[in-house]
Amino acid sequence: MSRLIPALLLGLAMPALAAPLDRIEHIVVIYGENRGFDHLYGLFPGADGVRGLKPRQYRQTDHDGSVFKLLPAIWQEDSKQPGQIDPAFAELPRPANRPFRLDAPPYRLGLDQVTRDLVHRFYQNQEQINGGRMDRFAAVSNAGAFAMGHYNGRSMALWKLARQYTLADRFFMAAFGGSFLNHMWLACACTPSFPEAPERMRAVLDEDGVRLKRHPDSPASAVDGPPRYVRDGSITPDGYAVNTIQPPYQPSNVPPAKEGDARLTDPARPTLPPQTQRTIGDALSEKGVSWAWYGAAWNAAVAEGMQPAEVPRKVIYGDGPDSPGFQAHHQPYNYFANYAPGTAARAAHLKDGEDFVQAIDSGTLPQVAFYKPHGMLNQHPGGDLAAGDRHIAELVEKIRRGPQWRKTLVIVTYDENGGFWDHVAPPKGDRWGPGPRVPTLLISPWVRRAYADHTPYDTTSILKLLTRKFGLTPLDGVRPGAGDLTAALTEHGRRRHVHQPRR
Repeated sequence: MSRLIPALLLGLAMPALAAPLDRIEHIVVIYGENRGFDHLYGLFPGADGVRGLKPRQYRQTDHDGSVFKLLPAIWQEDSKQPGQIDPAFAELPRPANRPFRLDAPPYRLGLDQVTRDLVHRFYQNQEQINGGRMDRFAAVSNAGAFAMGHYNGRSMALWKLARQYTLADRFFMAAFGGSFLNHMWLACACTPSFPEAPERMRAVLDEDGVRLKRHPDSPASAVDGPPRYVRDGSITPDGYAVNTIQPPYQPSNVPPAKEGDARLTDPARPTLPPQTQRTIGDALSEKGVSWAWYGAAWNAAVAEGMQPAEVPRKVIYGDGPDSPGFQAHHQPYNYFANYAPGTAARAAHLKDGEDFVQAIDSGTLPQVAFYKPHGMLNQHPGGDLAAGDRHIAELVEKIRRGPQWRKTLVIVTYDENGGFWDHVAPPKGDRWGPGPRVPTLLISPWVRRAYADHTPYDTTSILKLLTRKFGLTPLDGVRPGAGDLTAALTEHGRRRHVHQPRR
């Protein structure tokens, strides 16, 4: 009889958990870019942030394990002579060995100021994590001390939404490294395969088989400059694509062949072969669940990608003031054979950002919607953080005022941490991740209000939520230890909850 009691209690508990999820008919995922949790929300009330940390939780170390007295300089981006200090910071003192405010003296970088990008790649990210010590971010970076910078984000519109709804402070990026791999994990919980990749694309690893092999000219100390490597390739030695590589279909940074199919890339130049793994999109379609991936500037990028190679690209990876900066590696389904040009699935599910706005206004959002802002509005370093904040918050407000709001859950999250330090070690996972924390907001009439959710999640938690909600056949790579986001839901959508103390 005693064994039956827990089972009965579990059975009674399940309807209470299911009820708020039953009320949600539409799940919208807005996927921002390259910002860590401490970097944007380290000062957020009630969250596990940077306040009150002990030195052992933030002190950074050099390659030999010695503790820095001062952080390395902020290095100049893309310098032909590695180790040159960024001119914008040349007259400022090197920061102390601790996290520091970018928007406070002496740096005074406002949220509306464009800042440089940082290295955020597969092998470097693992070395930065350093077995969970989180102490090599400044050393294993092309930006030095800049990796330790954070903002007081209380003026952000998204911060204000986080105060109203749920902020998850244990949400980890699915995979180590950069945007390409993390977009793929959102699509398929898998790492792409390229077994026939040429040798020149494969990373050269150290004897331990984990770290990149250092170039003989690489500085012995990070104080003297950023590390250099023999070859930091896109492909692992055993044929997996872990850093950015272009898709085989347009839009791509690889143009079509002169006499070839304009919808495809030039086969003489290496791109990722069409992938055949099962995606969350496939799983949704198998159950008849409506879904779309909306990419801002998608239609313009498709049209431009089909132009001859000699036509200058202004949309795809454009960085001028009039370019949206469409990033081809931010559209994961453009890598999969099931969504190749000419397929019915491509026409049905790969949509433009304007289609997303129209669907919100007309109350015709599919049951599952993924939205990717373009490069100028996704908060990626190199763009305007404040402009991206406004754009995403305006879309959320449009949904809140729209006809489907009472049945919608919005998840605002980020693909990866952008190379910025975070003090919380990722949980044990597998060869591919998870990596450091990223900010994640859950916004709905059916989420807890003013709530900091400390449940462990990673990007595959979104896939787990979709699987539970729509009764899908699970994807193999979804991590069993990650929550499914239902801890943030509540039957009493209008009830206010105080921020819970950090566990």
